[in-house]
Amino acid sequence: MPRVIWKGAISFGLVHIPVALYPASREDEIDFDWLDARSMDPVGYKRVNKRTGREIAKEHIVKGVKLDDGEYVLVSDDDIREAYPRSTQTIEIERFVAAAEIPFVHLERPYYLAPINKGEKVYALLREALLAAGRVGVAKVVIQSKQHLAALIPAGPALMLNTLRWAGEIRPWDELSLPPAGRQAAGLKDAELKMAAQLVEELSAPWQAGDYSDQFKDAVMALVERKSQAGDTREVTPLEPAPEQPGSSNVVDLTALLKRSLAGGASGKAAPAKRPARPAAKAASKAAAKRGAPARKAARRRA
Repeated sequence: MPRVIWKGAISFGLVHIPVALYPASREDEIDFDWLDARSMDPVGYKRVNKRTGREIAKEHIVKGVKLDDGEYVLVSDDDIREAYPRSTQTIEIERFVAAAEIPFVHLERPYYLAPINKGEKVYALLREALLAAGRVGVAKVVIQSKQHLAALIPAGPALMLNTLRWAGEIRPWDELSLPPAGRQAAGLKDAELKMAAQLVEELSAPWQAGDYSDQFKDAVMALVERKSQAGDTREVTPLEPAPEQPGSSNVVDLTALLKRSLAGGASGKAAPAKRPARPAAKAASKAAAKRGAPARKAARRRA
C-alpha cells in the first residue's frame, strides 16, 4: 500500500465524504549519483551561505519574500497559518464542469482518493453520478501547506484528484509566431485537409498506456548493464556507512533523522563559555617545557 499523504473529506452542498489521499504517480527516472571524477568520492547537496560559502544548519534558514526595492519580508510557518486559517482537511468542490473543458496544459499531478470511515457508499454514489453526467468536480484543497486547484475525476472504480495549474502559471502564446486559427485564415486547401485527415485516421488506435515505454531509460540501463558485464566499473567508498536496519522498510528512521538534525544544529549554535581544550601536541609541548625549566634555571645560575 502506498503511504497516505492526507486525510480529510470531499465536500459539496451537504455531502461529506471522508477520504484518504494517495500518490497515483511515481518517479521512474534513472538515478544518477554525482561523483568527483578525481577521487570517486560522492558529491552531495548542502545548504550553503552564498556569500561565505559555508554550510549552515537547517534551523538558521528562514523564508523571505523579496520586494521590488530589494529588501525582504520574513515569513514564518505560523505567519502563513494565521494569514490563511481555513481548514486544510477539505476538498471543497466549487462547481462541476465537462471534463473536455479543462485543457491538458492545466493538468499537473494525479492522486488517488479512497473512502475511509464507512464512506464507501456515498463515495460510489458521487463516482457513478459523475460518470453518468460526463463531468468532473473543480475543487480547492490544501496539501502540504500549499493550496491547489484540482479536478475530481472518476476513473474506473476510483475517484482521482488531479491538481491543476493556476491560470497565472500558464504562459500565454501571444509572443509566439503561430499561424492564425481556422482553415481559411491559415490558407489551407480542401485537398490538403483531406490528406491530413486520412493520415490521422490511418494512425488512429485506442489508447493503451502499456504500448509506450521510456526508450531513453531502457537504452541507458542497457548501456550500464553492458559496462557492468565488461567489468568497466569504479568503486566508490561511502563517506558514512549506512545504518543497519532489520528487514526492508519504507518507513523513515525518525531517530536517525533527529540525531543528524541535532548534530547539524550543534555546529550552528553558540557553545557555552568554557575554556577550550588544548590540542594534544600543544599540551605535550608545554609539559615538556615545564619539565625542562629547572635545568634551564640551574644553567643560568652557573653562567
